[in-house]
Amino acid sequence: MAQSMLPFQLAASEEVLTAQAGLVLFAEHLDRLHFLRWLERDMPQPGSGRGYSAVQQVLPLVLMLTGGGRSLEDLRVIHADPVLRRLLSWERLPSPDTVGDWLRRTGEGEGLAGLDRVHRRVVAAHLRKGGRKAHTLDIDATQIVAEKQEAAWTYKGERGYMPMVGHLAEAGVVIHDDFRAGNVAPATENLDFVKACETRLPQGHHITALRADSASYQAELFNYCERTDKTFAIGGRLDASTLAAIAALPDSAWTQYADCAVAETVHSMADTEKAFRLIVVRYRHQAELLEEDRPRYHVIASNRSGSTADVLVWYRQRGEHSENGIKELKIGFGMERMPCGQESANAAFFRIGVIAHNLFVHFKHAALGEDWQRHRVATVRWRWFQVPGRLIHHAGRWMLKIATHRLDEFLAIRSRADPDGSPLAT
Repeated sequence: MAQSMLPFQLAASEEVLTAQAGLVLFAEHLDRLHFLRWLERDMPQPGSGRGYSAVQQVLPLVLMLTGGGRSLEDLRVIHADPVLRRLLSWERLPSPDTVGDWLRRTGEGEGLAGLDRVHRRVVAAHLRKGGRKAHTLDIDATQIVAEKQEAAWTYKGERGYMPMVGHLAEAGVVIHDDFRAGNVAPATENLDFVKACETRLPQGHHITALRADSASYQAELFNYCERTDKTFAIGGRLDASTLAAIAALPDSAWTQYADCAVAETVHSMADTEKAFRLIVVRYRHQAELLEEDRPRYHVIASNRSGSTADVLVWYRQRGEHSENGIKELKIGFGMERMPCGQESANAAFFRIGVIAHNLFVHFKHAALGEDWQRHRVATVRWRWFQVPGRLIHHAGRWMLKIATHRLDEFLAIRSRADPDGSPLAT
Protein backbone atom coordinates (compact mmCIF):
# COMPACT_ATOMS: atom_id res chain seq x y z
CA MET A 1 0.00 0.00 0.00
CA ALA A 2 1.43 3.40 -0.99
CA GLN A 3 2.16 5.71 1.90
CA SER A 4 0.11 8.92 1.89
CA MET A 5 2.01 12.17 2.61
CA LEU A 6 0.81 15.73 2.87
CA PRO A 7 2.06 18.10 0.12
CA PHE A 8 4.83 19.94 1.95
CA GLN A 9 8.57 19.71 2.53
CA LEU A 10 10.67 20.33 5.62
CA ALA A 11 13.47 22.88 5.79
CA ALA A 12 15.61 24.46 8.50
CA SER A 13 15.37 28.13 9.48
CA GLU A 14 17.96 30.38 11.06
CA GLU A 15 15.26 32.69 12.43
CA VAL A 16 14.89 33.03 16.21
CA LEU A 17 11.56 31.28 16.82
CA THR A 18 9.47 30.17 19.77
CA ALA A 19 6.45 27.90 19.95
CA GLN A 20 5.26 29.58 23.17
CA ALA A 21 5.16 33.33 22.60
CA GLY A 22 2.40 33.63 25.20
CA LEU A 23 4.69 32.20 27.84
CA VAL A 24 6.89 35.26 27.33
CA LEU A 25 3.99 37.40 28.60
CA PHE A 26 3.75 35.19 31.68
CA ALA A 27 7.50 35.53 32.30
CA GLU A 28 7.19 39.31 31.93
CA HIS A 29 4.36 39.29 34.45
CA LEU A 30 6.55 37.47 36.99
CA ASP A 31 9.25 40.11 36.56
CA ARG A 32 6.79 42.94 37.14
CA LEU A 33 5.40 41.12 40.15
CA HIS A 34 8.96 41.21 41.60
CA PHE A 35 9.00 37.42 41.77
CA LEU A 36 12.65 37.32 40.71
CA ARG A 37 13.56 39.85 43.39
CA TRP A 38 11.75 37.75 46.02
CA LEU A 39 13.76 34.70 45.02
CA GLU A 40 17.00 36.65 45.35
CA ARG A 41 15.97 38.05 48.74
CA ASP A 42 14.40 35.03 50.44
CA MET A 43 16.33 32.05 49.06
CA PRO A 44 19.80 30.96 50.20
CA GLN A 45 22.66 32.18 48.05
CA PRO A 46 24.75 29.68 46.04
CA GLY A 47 27.73 28.27 47.87
CA SER A 48 30.27 29.57 45.35
CA GLY A 49 30.61 32.15 42.63
CA ARG A 50 30.19 29.42 40.03
CA GLY A 51 26.94 28.16 41.55
CA TYR A 52 23.51 28.87 40.11
CA SER A 53 21.26 31.38 41.83
CA ALA A 54 17.73 30.59 43.04
CA VAL A 55 16.37 32.58 40.09
CA GLN A 56 18.28 30.38 37.65
CA GLN A 57 16.98 27.26 39.41
CA VAL A 58 13.35 28.20 40.14
CA LEU A 59 12.26 30.42 37.24
CA PRO A 60 12.83 27.77 34.51
CA LEU A 61 10.97 25.25 36.68
CA VAL A 62 7.99 27.61 37.08
CA LEU A 63 7.89 28.34 33.35
CA MET A 64 8.26 24.65 32.50
CA LEU A 65 5.41 23.58 34.81
CA THR A 66 3.17 26.42 33.64
CA GLY A 67 3.94 25.64 30.01
CA GLY A 68 2.99 21.97 30.40
CA GLY A 69 6.24 20.20 31.29
CA ARG A 70 5.99 17.12 33.49
CA SER A 71 9.54 16.21 34.49
CA LEU A 72 12.97 17.69 35.05
CA GLU A 73 13.99 16.52 31.58
CA ASP A 74 11.35 18.85 30.14
CA LEU A 75 13.51 21.73 31.35
CA ARG A 76 15.57 21.14 28.22
CA VAL A 77 12.67 22.49 26.13
CA ILE A 78 12.60 25.71 28.16
CA HIS A 79 16.40 26.00 28.09
CA ALA A 80 16.44 25.51 24.31
CA ASP A 81 13.86 28.23 23.63
CA PRO A 82 15.94 31.02 22.02
CA VAL A 83 13.28 33.70 22.59
CA LEU A 84 13.01 33.03 26.32
CA ARG A 85 16.78 32.86 26.66
CA ARG A 86 17.27 36.17 24.85
CA LEU A 87 14.48 38.13 26.52
CA LEU A 88 15.22 36.78 30.02
CA SER A 89 19.01 37.16 29.59
CA TRP A 90 19.64 33.49 30.27
CA GLU A 91 23.34 33.12 29.51
CA ARG A 92 23.83 29.96 31.57
CA LEU A 93 21.29 27.60 33.11
CA PRO A 94 21.58 24.42 35.20
CA SER A 95 21.04 21.03 33.63
CA PRO A 96 18.16 18.81 34.81
CA ASP A 97 20.62 16.77 36.89
CA THR A 98 21.93 19.94 38.53
CA VAL A 99 18.39 21.05 39.30
CA GLY A 100 17.73 17.66 40.90
CA ASP A 101 20.79 18.10 43.13
CA TRP A 102 19.61 21.61 44.02
CA LEU A 103 16.17 20.29 44.96
CA ARG A 104 17.77 17.82 47.35
CA ARG A 105 19.85 20.52 49.03
CA THR A 106 16.86 22.85 49.16
CA GLY A 107 14.59 20.28 50.78
CA GLU A 108 17.18 19.34 53.39
CA GLY A 109 18.34 22.86 54.27
CA GLU A 110 16.99 26.37 54.61
CA GLY A 111 15.71 26.49 51.06
CA LEU A 112 12.31 24.99 51.86
CA ALA A 113 11.65 27.78 54.37
CA GLY A 114 12.86 30.27 51.76
CA LEU A 115 10.36 28.91 49.25
CA ASP A 116 7.68 29.30 51.92
CA ARG A 117 8.56 32.99 52.31
CA VAL A 118 8.43 33.49 48.54
CA HIS A 119 5.09 31.69 48.45
CA ARG A 120 3.69 34.01 51.13
CA ARG A 121 4.63 37.02 49.01
CA VAL A 122 2.88 35.53 45.98
CA VAL A 123 -0.30 34.88 47.97
CA ALA A 124 -0.19 38.34 49.55
CA ALA A 125 0.09 39.98 46.12
CA HIS A 126 -2.91 38.04 44.86
CA LEU A 127 -5.04 38.76 47.93
CA ARG A 128 -4.11 42.42 47.78
CA LYS A 129 -5.48 42.59 44.25
CA GLY A 130 -8.68 40.73 45.19
CA GLY A 131 -9.58 42.89 48.17
CA ARG A 132 -11.38 40.20 50.19
CA LYS A 133 -10.25 39.91 53.84
CA ALA A 134 -12.44 37.02 55.08
CA HIS A 135 -11.67 33.61 53.59
CA THR A 136 -13.04 30.08 53.46
CA LEU A 137 -10.34 27.44 53.96
CA ASP A 138 -10.71 24.03 52.32
CA ILE A 139 -8.20 21.40 53.42
CA ASP A 140 -7.60 17.95 52.03
CA ALA A 141 -4.88 15.34 51.73
CA THR A 142 -4.06 13.81 48.36
CA GLN A 143 -2.12 10.72 47.39
CA ILE A 144 0.80 10.96 44.99
CA VAL A 145 1.88 7.53 43.78
CA ALA A 146 5.67 7.28 43.55
CA GLU A 147 7.69 4.11 43.07
CA LYS A 148 10.62 5.56 44.99
CA GLN A 149 12.79 3.58 47.39
CA GLU A 150 12.16 6.04 50.23
CA ALA A 151 8.40 6.32 49.57
CA ALA A 152 6.19 4.73 52.23
CA TRP A 153 3.01 2.75 51.72
CA THR A 154 -0.19 4.81 51.80
CA TYR A 155 -3.46 3.67 53.31
CA LYS A 156 -4.60 2.95 49.73
CA GLY A 157 -1.93 0.27 49.42
CA GLU A 158 0.47 2.11 47.11
CA ARG A 159 3.90 3.62 47.60
CA GLY A 160 3.95 7.39 47.53
CA TYR A 161 3.31 10.57 49.46
CA MET A 162 0.30 12.13 51.15
CA PRO A 163 0.67 15.94 51.08
CA MET A 164 -1.91 18.13 52.82
CA VAL A 165 -3.12 21.12 50.81
CA GLY A 166 -5.08 24.16 51.98
CA HIS A 167 -7.06 26.25 49.47
CA LEU A 168 -8.55 29.69 49.95
CA ALA A 169 -11.85 29.06 48.19
CA GLU A 170 -12.78 32.57 47.11
CA ALA A 171 -9.26 33.53 46.03
CA GLY A 172 -8.56 30.26 44.21
CA VAL A 173 -5.01 29.90 45.56
CA VAL A 174 -3.21 27.39 47.76
CA ILE A 175 -2.36 29.08 51.06
CA HIS A 176 -0.17 26.28 52.41
CA ASP A 177 1.14 22.79 51.66
CA ASP A 178 2.58 20.17 53.99
CA PHE A 179 4.41 17.46 52.04
CA ARG A 180 3.97 14.26 54.04
CA ALA A 181 5.17 10.68 53.81
CA GLY A 182 2.71 8.20 52.39
CA ASN A 183 2.17 6.44 55.71
CA VAL A 184 1.03 9.63 57.47
CA ALA A 185 -2.74 9.39 57.94
CA PRO A 186 -4.82 12.23 56.45
CA ALA A 187 -6.23 12.86 59.94
CA THR A 188 -2.80 13.66 61.42
CA GLU A 189 -2.34 17.11 63.00
CA ASN A 190 -5.13 18.75 61.02
CA LEU A 191 -5.64 21.45 63.64
CA ASP A 192 -1.95 22.34 63.43
CA PHE A 193 -2.29 22.54 59.65
CA VAL A 194 -5.27 24.91 59.91
CA LYS A 195 -3.29 27.14 62.28
CA ALA A 196 -0.31 27.06 59.88
CA CYS A 197 -2.61 28.23 57.10
CA GLU A 198 -3.77 31.12 59.28
CA THR A 199 -0.23 32.26 60.04
CA ARG A 200 0.47 32.52 56.31
CA LEU A 201 -2.27 35.05 55.67
CA PRO A 202 -1.26 38.70 55.24
CA GLN A 203 -2.02 41.09 58.08
CA GLY A 204 -5.70 41.97 58.24
CA HIS A 205 -6.87 38.75 56.57
CA HIS A 206 -8.74 36.02 58.46
CA ILE A 207 -10.08 32.52 57.96
CA THR A 208 -13.74 32.70 58.89
CA ALA A 209 -14.92 29.33 57.57
CA LEU A 210 -13.52 25.82 57.24
CA ARG A 211 -14.55 22.85 55.12
CA ALA A 212 -12.95 19.40 55.13
CA ASP A 213 -13.71 15.73 54.64
CA SER A 214 -14.17 13.09 57.33
CA ALA A 215 -10.42 12.95 58.10
CA SER A 216 -11.00 16.22 60.00
CA TYR A 217 -13.92 14.92 62.04
CA GLN A 218 -12.09 15.74 65.26
CA ALA A 219 -13.34 17.30 68.49
CA GLU A 220 -10.29 19.56 68.89
CA LEU A 221 -10.90 21.04 65.45
CA PHE A 222 -14.59 21.65 66.19
CA ASN A 223 -13.70 23.29 69.50
CA TYR A 224 -11.10 25.52 67.85
CA CYS A 225 -13.63 26.70 65.26
CA GLU A 226 -16.14 27.52 67.99
CA ARG A 227 -13.59 29.41 70.09
CA THR A 228 -12.38 31.45 67.11
CA ASP A 229 -15.84 32.12 65.61
CA LYS A 230 -15.30 30.04 62.50
CA THR A 231 -18.11 28.45 60.55
CA PHE A 232 -17.39 24.84 59.68
CA ALA A 233 -18.79 21.98 57.66
CA ILE A 234 -16.82 18.76 57.99
CA GLY A 235 -17.60 15.29 56.77
CA GLY A 236 -18.62 12.95 59.58
CA ARG A 237 -17.94 9.33 60.38
CA LEU A 238 -20.47 6.55 60.57
CA ASP A 239 -19.43 5.39 64.03
CA ALA A 240 -21.76 3.77 66.56
CA SER A 241 -23.04 7.06 68.03
CA THR A 242 -23.66 8.58 64.60
CA LEU A 243 -25.53 5.50 63.39
CA ALA A 244 -27.62 5.57 66.54
CA ALA A 245 -28.49 9.22 65.88
CA ILE A 246 -29.52 8.35 62.33
CA ALA A 247 -31.66 5.45 63.50
CA ALA A 248 -33.48 7.77 65.91
CA LEU A 249 -34.59 10.12 63.12
CA PRO A 250 -38.36 9.87 62.51
CA ASP A 251 -39.71 9.46 58.99
CA SER A 252 -41.07 13.00 59.14
CA ALA A 253 -37.53 14.41 59.48
CA TRP A 254 -36.55 13.40 55.94
CA THR A 255 -36.93 15.62 52.88
CA GLN A 256 -36.90 13.69 49.65
CA TYR A 257 -34.98 14.96 46.61
CA ALA A 258 -34.48 13.42 43.19
CA ASP A 259 -31.26 11.63 44.07
CA CYS A 260 -31.28 11.48 47.87
CA ALA A 261 -33.13 12.24 51.08
CA VAL A 262 -31.82 14.72 53.66
CA ALA A 263 -32.45 15.12 57.38
CA GLU A 264 -30.65 16.58 60.34
CA THR A 265 -30.30 16.23 64.07
CA VAL A 266 -28.18 17.64 66.90
CA HIS A 267 -25.10 15.64 67.83
CA SER A 268 -21.91 15.86 69.89
CA MET A 269 -18.74 13.91 70.59
CA ALA A 270 -17.27 13.07 73.97
CA ASP A 271 -14.74 15.92 73.83
CA THR A 272 -16.68 18.60 71.97
CA GLU A 273 -17.53 21.68 74.02
CA LYS A 274 -20.71 22.41 72.05
CA ALA A 275 -23.22 20.29 70.18
CA PHE A 276 -23.33 20.67 66.39
CA ARG A 277 -25.73 20.08 63.55
CA LEU A 278 -25.46 16.62 62.01
CA ILE A 279 -26.78 16.66 58.46
CA VAL A 280 -27.57 13.21 57.09
CA VAL A 281 -27.78 12.40 53.41
CA ARG A 282 -29.42 9.10 52.53
CA TYR A 283 -28.81 7.42 49.19
CA ARG A 284 -30.24 4.20 47.85
CA HIS A 285 -27.98 1.38 46.78
CA GLN A 286 -28.89 -0.22 43.51
CA ALA A 287 -30.37 -3.62 44.31
CA GLU A 288 -28.12 -6.52 43.40
CA LEU A 289 -29.72 -9.88 42.62
CA LEU A 290 -32.02 -10.83 45.51
CA GLU A 291 -30.37 -8.69 48.17
CA GLU A 292 -32.45 -6.04 49.89
CA ASP A 293 -31.94 -2.51 48.53
CA ARG A 294 -30.43 -0.90 51.64
CA PRO A 295 -29.62 2.80 52.02
CA ARG A 296 -26.18 4.27 52.50
CA TYR A 297 -25.49 7.44 54.41
CA HIS A 298 -23.17 10.41 54.33
CA VAL A 299 -23.05 12.80 57.27
CA ILE A 300 -21.78 16.37 57.67
CA ALA A 301 -21.07 18.09 60.97
CA SER A 302 -21.62 21.83 60.90
CA ASN A 303 -22.30 24.92 62.98
CA ARG A 304 -23.40 26.96 59.95
CA SER A 305 -26.78 28.65 60.16
CA GLY A 306 -29.38 28.35 57.41
CA SER A 307 -31.51 25.56 56.05
CA THR A 308 -30.32 21.98 55.84
CA ALA A 309 -30.19 22.20 52.06
CA ASP A 310 -28.18 25.43 52.16
CA VAL A 311 -25.53 23.90 54.44
CA LEU A 312 -25.32 20.82 52.23
CA VAL A 313 -24.87 22.93 49.10
CA TRP A 314 -22.18 25.02 50.81
CA TYR A 315 -20.31 21.92 51.96
CA ARG A 316 -20.41 20.40 48.49
CA GLN A 317 -18.74 23.49 47.05
CA ARG A 318 -15.47 22.19 48.48
CA GLY A 319 -15.53 19.73 45.58
CA GLU A 320 -14.84 22.61 43.21
CA HIS A 321 -12.46 24.58 45.38
CA SER A 322 -10.49 21.78 47.05
CA GLU A 323 -10.88 18.52 45.16
CA ASN A 324 -10.81 20.08 41.70
CA GLY A 325 -8.16 22.54 42.90
CA ILE A 326 -5.91 19.64 43.86
CA LYS A 327 -6.66 17.99 40.51
CA GLU A 328 -5.51 21.19 38.76
CA LEU A 329 -2.36 21.23 40.87
CA LYS A 330 -1.54 17.59 40.13
CA ILE A 331 -2.63 17.22 36.52
CA GLY A 332 -2.40 20.83 35.35
CA PHE A 333 0.97 21.56 36.95
CA GLY A 334 2.62 18.15 36.90
CA MET A 335 2.42 17.38 40.62
CA GLU A 336 0.98 13.90 40.10
CA ARG A 337 4.53 12.55 39.86
CA MET A 338 7.67 13.37 41.78
CA PRO A 339 11.09 13.56 40.10
CA CYS A 340 13.47 12.61 42.92
CA GLY A 341 14.14 9.63 45.13
CA GLN A 342 14.34 11.70 48.32
CA GLU A 343 11.24 12.93 50.12
CA SER A 344 12.89 16.25 51.02
CA ALA A 345 13.72 16.98 47.37
CA ASN A 346 10.17 16.17 46.32
CA ALA A 347 8.86 18.47 49.05
CA ALA A 348 10.80 21.32 47.43
CA PHE A 349 9.54 20.36 43.97
CA PHE A 350 5.94 20.21 45.22
CA ARG A 351 6.21 23.65 46.81
CA ILE A 352 7.55 25.09 43.55
CA GLY A 353 4.55 23.50 41.84
CA VAL A 354 2.25 25.24 44.32
CA ILE A 355 4.01 28.55 43.66
CA ALA A 356 3.66 28.04 39.89
CA HIS A 357 -0.04 27.33 40.34
CA ASN A 358 -0.60 30.49 42.39
CA LEU A 359 1.44 32.64 40.02
CA PHE A 360 -0.72 31.44 37.15
CA VAL A 361 -3.90 32.24 39.10
CA HIS A 362 -2.58 35.74 39.72
CA PHE A 363 -1.63 36.16 36.05
CA LYS A 364 -5.08 35.01 34.99
CA HIS A 365 -6.82 37.52 37.26
CA ALA A 366 -4.42 40.38 36.50
CA ALA A 367 -3.97 40.01 32.75
CA LEU A 368 -6.79 37.95 31.24
CA GLY A 369 -10.42 38.99 30.88
CA GLU A 370 -13.33 38.05 33.11
CA ASP A 371 -14.39 35.25 30.77
CA TRP A 372 -11.12 33.41 31.45
CA GLN A 373 -11.32 33.17 35.23
CA ARG A 374 -12.90 29.70 35.32
CA HIS A 375 -10.64 28.20 32.66
CA ARG A 376 -7.97 25.69 33.66
CA VAL A 377 -4.32 26.06 32.78
CA ALA A 378 -4.60 23.51 29.95
CA THR A 379 -7.05 25.76 28.11
CA VAL A 380 -4.92 28.86 28.62
CA ARG A 381 -1.88 26.99 27.30
CA TRP A 382 -3.73 25.96 24.16
CA ARG A 383 -5.30 29.37 23.53
CA TRP A 384 -2.64 31.81 24.82
CA PHE A 385 0.72 30.30 25.65
CA GLN A 386 1.22 28.04 22.62
CA VAL A 387 1.36 30.79 20.03
CA PRO A 388 4.32 30.86 17.61
CA GLY A 389 6.49 33.95 17.57
CA ARG A 390 9.62 35.30 15.86
CA LEU A 391 12.16 37.50 17.58
CA ILE A 392 13.91 40.16 15.53
CA HIS A 393 16.24 43.03 16.37
CA HIS A 394 15.16 46.27 14.76
CA ALA A 395 16.18 49.89 15.35
CA GLY A 396 18.14 49.00 18.44
CA ARG A 397 15.38 47.06 20.18
CA TRP A 398 13.98 43.55 20.24
CA MET A 399 10.59 42.86 18.69
CA LEU A 400 8.50 39.69 19.15
CA LYS A 401 6.40 39.18 16.05
CA ILE A 402 3.23 37.10 16.14
CA ALA A 403 0.31 36.50 13.78
CA THR A 404 -1.63 39.66 12.94
CA HIS A 405 -4.94 38.31 14.23
CA ARG A 406 -3.39 37.71 17.70
CA LEU A 407 -1.57 41.02 18.09
CA ASP A 408 -4.42 43.06 19.59
CA GLU A 409 -5.12 40.31 22.10
CA PHE A 410 -1.48 40.18 23.19
CA LEU A 411 -1.30 43.96 23.49
CA ALA A 412 -4.43 43.89 25.64
CA ILE A 413 -2.83 41.39 28.02
CA ARG A 414 0.25 43.57 28.41
CA SER A 415 -1.71 46.78 28.91
CA ARG A 416 -4.66 45.60 31.00
CA ALA A 417 -3.04 45.83 34.44
CA ASP A 418 0.19 45.17 36.24
CA PRO A 419 0.34 43.01 39.41
CA ASP A 420 -0.44 46.02 41.62
CA GLY A 421 -3.31 47.28 39.53
CA SER A 422 -1.73 50.18 37.61
CA PRO A 423 -1.58 50.34 33.78
CA LEU A 424 1.35 48.77 31.97
CA ALA A 425 3.24 50.38 29.13
CA THR A 426 2.98 48.54 25.84
